[in-house]
Amino acid sequence: MNKRKILFICKYNRFRSKVAEAFFKKFNKNKSYVASSAGLTPGSYPLDSAQVRVARKFGLHLKGKPRAITKNLLSQQNIVIIVADNVPAKVLDNKKYGRTEYVWKIKDSIFNDDNETEEAISKIQKKILNFVETLR
Repeated sequence: MNKRKILFICKYNRFRSKVAEAFFKKFNKNKSYVASSAGLTPGSYPLDSAQVRVARKFGLHLKGKPRAITKNLLSQQNIVIIVADNVPAKVLDNKKYGRTEYVWKIKDSIFNDDNETEEAISKIQKKILNFVETLR
């Protein structure tokens, strides 16, 4: 059976899309779906201490090098979800690939701000929980 591929996108693939990917892997029970993440431009700076600390409170250990979106990567996806408020939906071209696309517009956290970071992670968690329910 071919797995259906989901790609989470944010600007740098260092925080929001990685959080969405980690939550998807944590909560998804439908094994016919697999998820990954990418960014418009891979981030070159590490997560700040608040992002690491707050993510751990949610049971997430964010890892992996940031990855850039490529046409080839996009063409292989069944579902693409833009997690960020600063990524234009026009980077996607669903007419060409016939995939399902969503835009969640989650604001990035302010550098080293626990409250902003927790708010961003909470919003992503809620979106993922609702999304995985649709896959059953």
